[in-house]
Amino acid sequence: MNWIWLVVALVVIAGAGWLIWRFGTRVVVTERQGEIVTMRKLKLSPTLVIIISTVIVLLGIFSTIRVVPVGHIMVKFNVVSKKYEVSGEGVAFLPPLIYNVYIYDMRRQDYTMSSAGEGQKKPPRADETLWSPTMEGLSVGIDLTLWYRLNPDQIVQIHKTLGPDYEEKVIKPACRSVTRHVISKYSIMEVYSARRKAIEDEIFGTLKGLLEKDGFIIEGVMLRDVHFPPDFSKSIEQKQIAQQDAERMSYVLEKEQKEAERKKIEAEGTAQAIRIVSAELKRNPEYITYMYVDKLSDDVQVIISDQGTILNLGELKKGLK
Repeated sequence: MNWIWLVVALVVIAGAGWLIWRFGTRVVVTERQGEIVTMRKLKLSPTLVIIISTVIVLLGIFSTIRVVPVGHIMVKFNVVSKKYEVSGEGVAFLPPLIYNVYIYDMRRQDYTMSSAGEGQKKPPRADETLWSPTMEGLSVGIDLTLWYRLNPDQIVQIHKTLGPDYEEKVIKPACRSVTRHVISKYSIMEVYSARRKAIEDEIFGTLKGLLEKDGFIIEGVMLRDVHFPPDFSKSIEQKQIAQQDAERMSYVLEKEQKEAERKKIEAEGTAQAIRIVSAELKRNPEYITYMYVDKLSDDVQVIISDQGTILNLGELKKGLK
């Protein structure tokens, strides 16, 4: 917002200059080297005095105005009393040449370590991916975002001890150092597996305890991505392929076992049916004729097998029943 007041001040100065030229000067005709020339000379008149006084007053007013944007805090240092003061959002009036002012953003801020992958855009203001050794000494790339904000109760202390570039001095080195320390306590398989949430929580807890005493409120940590060495990624891919093959073979084996059980049950049922039919044939030899007739259509009533044999199916069925 300060540039707006600068523009306004320049407009006021330009307007005052035009008014002085228009009303504070007079045209004088004089002779110079035998030629008659006209020129403007400054005249001290009440109008000119009013214009100059008005410009000085306006510039003095503009120089005392400071606008604190929404979500920001202004730290004021009085060069006379050597004391600090704090102003919140809105317009503040400061005596000229007495205060040095600094504006701090009190909203949520983020520090990100990330690299742009294929087809991806790197987040703005992001550092490169942090490569950290695991428990086995293998390097993994960590993409991480830390969310934090400044503690308004400690803003003066932050300004006195760190200054406006606190992210470069404190946030960045602390985040990278803690991340390396935590990752070194886990194996590469733990980083690859579901232990990521535990790693994320440990980084958050360590940074919270480390930075909050310096005036930073830690709101969250997100482990965005983990990059593994090419050899490890290849071995994981091969392992997944082998697991898929094993699962497929297990499915085929289970299917074959169920099919074998089904055939066994079917064979046992067939054998039991044969035993029942055999027993019935011994008891009643004509049962085989009934079985033959039962397979025929219900519309067939008489069968002539030769010139001398005629089977009346209706009577046969009644007799068997």
